[in-house]
Amino acid sequence: MGTMALSVGTSGFSYKEWKGTFYPEKLPNRDMLAFYGKHLSAVEINHTFYRLPKREVVENWAAQVPDGFRFSIKAPRSITHFRRLKDVHEVLDALLETTLVLGDRLGAILFQLPPNFRKDIARLVAFLDTLPKDLRAAFEFRNDTWFDDEVYEALRTHGATLVTVDRNEKDGEILSGGPWGYVRLRKDSYSDKKIAVWAKKLGGEKWDDAFVFFKHEDAGQGPKMAKKFLRAICSS
Repeated sequence: MGTMALSVGTSGFSYKEWKGTFYPEKLPNRDMLAFYGKHLSAVEINHTFYRLPKREVVENWAAQVPDGFRFSIKAPRSITHFRRLKDVHEVLDALLETTLVLGDRLGAILFQLPPNFRKDIARLVAFLDTLPKDLRAAFEFRNDTWFDDEVYEALRTHGATLVTVDRNEKDGEILSGGPWGYVRLRKDSYSDKKIAVWAKKLGGEKWDDAFVFFKHEDAGQGPKMAKKFLRAICSS
């Protein structure tokens, strides 16, 4: 794997249905994140898509996890879906004010764009120009018009990256050769063989940093698959 710094986890952690499979049956809900942080190295927070938490909530997150643990925060839909990266200064400032409380535990911010948002390179570049230079911004495009070299170059120039998503048989190709990677493994289940394939795929990338997040599902398999992935990539 070389010198890649790898952060692996699931999309979310606060799931009562994981008790008995990942969390101890009687673990209080308030202790979930601390337990999670002992077993995995990152978590993707998705409910920020709908509403930003209060500062003290984020401070509490940071206090519960060990050094080296990292959070990925999904950007609010007001940025990605309602205003589509344009005229977002106020809400972007609120997002940054909230997330920068995490300090070095902030891994990345995920900007997931809607399927009907077609390529607009000028708008993308203008938005990238407003982001702090040391912020890791990951973009998940869900319209095929975005997938070209012009977009990839704009992301690389600004230190951002293209999200690799695995939802179906067409997905999974790593397209952007940026300095760091962000992978979302969205299927409900991955066999040991498939996990090994993904571990080998990531191990071949020349990334300084990589984030890998498995999907939340009710059976609590996400954390188990994440731990299997960590073992697989360490042995690849």
